[in-house]
Amino acid sequence: MSKDESKFFITEFPIEGFSLIDQLQGRVQFAILDQIKLMKTSGMDSKEISKIILDNVQKIIENCQLEE
Repeated sequence: MSKDESKFFITEFPIEGFSLIDQLQGRVQFAILDQIKLMKTSGMDSKEISKIILDNVQKIIENCQLEE
């Protein structure tokens, strides 16, 4: 993927005027929305996209809990 193509799929979250927790939550939301946009463009259906993203989020949570 070229730099211009990646700019189309990567949305930066504005940090001005947002608390740290809002910035972090916003970045996560933007990242997931960007991933959905890329997956839809690739021709994936909604169920498949949903399963992949939810599985990935679950793995992140489980890995974090293991480190505690």
